[in-house]
Formats: sequence, C-alpha cells, structure tokens
Amino acid sequence: MTVLTPGQTSTGKPPVVHRRRKPLATRAYKVFRVAALITVVLFLIAPLFWMLLASLKTNVDIYDTGKALIFSPTGENYANVLQRNNYFVFIFNSFWVAFVSTALSIVLGVPAAYAMSRFTMHRSALVVLMARVIPGVSLLVPWYYVFSNLRMVGRFEVLILSHMFVALPLIVYIMMSYFDSLPLELEESAQVDGLTPIGAFRRITLPLSVAGIATAGILSFIFSWNNFMFALVLSGSSTKTLPVAIFDFVSYASIDWGGLMAAATVVTIPIMIIALFTQKYIVSGLTAGATKG
Repeated sequence: MTVLTPGQTSTGKPPVVHRRRKPLATRAYKVFRVAALITVVLFLIAPLFWMLLASLKTNVDIYDTGKALIFSPTGENYANVLQRNNYFVFIFNSFWVAFVSTALSIVLGVPAAYAMSRFTMHRSALVVLMARVIPGVSLLVPWYYVFSNLRMVGRFEVLILSHMFVALPLIVYIMMSYFDSLPLELEESAQVDGLTPIGAFRRITLPLSVAGIATAGILSFIFSWNNFMFALVLSGSSTKTLPVAIFDFVSYASIDWGGLMAAATVVTIPIMIIALFTQKYIVSGLTAGATKG
C-alpha cells in the first residue's frame, strides 16, 4: 500500500496548479496607470531639471539649443547670487519672517482652535473660514495706507503681521479638525482625576496634537517662505525677502537668466528638503484630522 504525502497525487507527482490569468482589461489599466504616473512625474520634474541646468550655464549657453544637455558647467551664477549680491541676508530675512510669523500663529491659533472645537463655536469658525477665503491682494492697499501712516512700511513687524493673516486661519482651520478627532472622554477623565480644563488641555490634549501642530506649522512656514506679494509691497531694502530679491536679475533692457535660475534654485531647494523630510508628518497630520473618533 502506497502512502501519499501531502500535496502528492496517486501517480507520485505533485498536483498541477492552474493559475488564472488576469483579465486583459486589468493589465491594460495597470500599464496605463504606470504610464500616466511617469508622465505626471516627468511633467513636474522637467521645469525643476531645466532650472537646475540653466543655473549652471552662461547666458549664451542658455540661448543655445545645441547645448541643452551637453555644456561646460559654471558656478559663476551661484557666486554672483551668494557673494556679490549678498543673498545670505535675504535668506536670513525670509527665514526670520517665516519662523516668527509661524510661531506666533501657532501660539495664538492652537488655543483658539481648541476653544472653537470644544465649545462648538460655529460662527467663529465661519469667520475664520471667510478670512481664509478672502484674497490677500484685496488687503494690500489698506495695509499699505495704514502702515505708511504709522511709518512702519519696510519693517519686519509689518511682514510678520501680513503673513500671519494667512497663516493664522490656516492653523486654526487645520487644528479645529484635529481637535474634533480627539476623544472628549480623555479630557473628562483627566478632570475627574483632579486636573482643571486648562490643565487637561496642557497635559493631555496638547501632547496628543503634536502631529497636527507640526503639519500646520510646516504648511504655514512654506507659505511664508514662498510669499511674494506681501513682501513686494511692504518690505524695504533691509527687509527684502528671497522671492522679491530674485527680481534684481530682471531689468528693463535684459534678463540675467543664469543668475535668475541660480536664485530660484536657492529659494526652491530649502523648501524641497523640508517637504521631503516632513512629508510623512504632513500626511499623518492631515489624515488624523480628517476623521472623527
């Protein structure tokens, strides 16, 4: 009598497993999806790649189509940007305005969002949403008129306040959704154990909302770093930020494309690095506030 081992037929050979072939439509969809993703990525990366290459060329090579990819790289444009035009000052100005406006917006916006979330202040939330929707350009003329009469145009305080106009509603709007997702029972249990409502917020709710605060802060910092419109009107020669300083390479008669691309690269690279290393925190913070419970 022959004893069959598991997975063996009476002939002594393992059974033949017939795998079902995937439908042609499914395979075609996957091929289309991969091709679409590659096209989108190339479409987004191509301008950045051209900007990086142009920053390493002379103006003559930039206009020469025959040297689109093959050329002799030069660092003259970066030397012109960082040394002769003293762009380190503009980098510090951009960082200082972005950091201070984001920090103040977090200090004011997080408690405000907590109060609106826990006390269901729907009208206040609507006002915040309206402030988020109103275009900032509609306020530039009143701001300039008021601050010019106060002799404050060209100072850091004006730039910080103008950036907070957008950063503060953004932080409040994100943190309201995040606080709504946190269980109220945690704070009630803390109050039963003897904490005050403020103590429960400081010791329980605030540590749990670090991801949301980081998300709101990163997005606000990126907005402030890239902002051009407010700084163009309200900054001065000593408070000029990077986006405005780029226009020094644009004159009435000509454009220094090499220097312009080098300056644009200096503006773009820090934000790309920040976005690259904080991507998972931004996604986790936004998704954590997207659902309740």
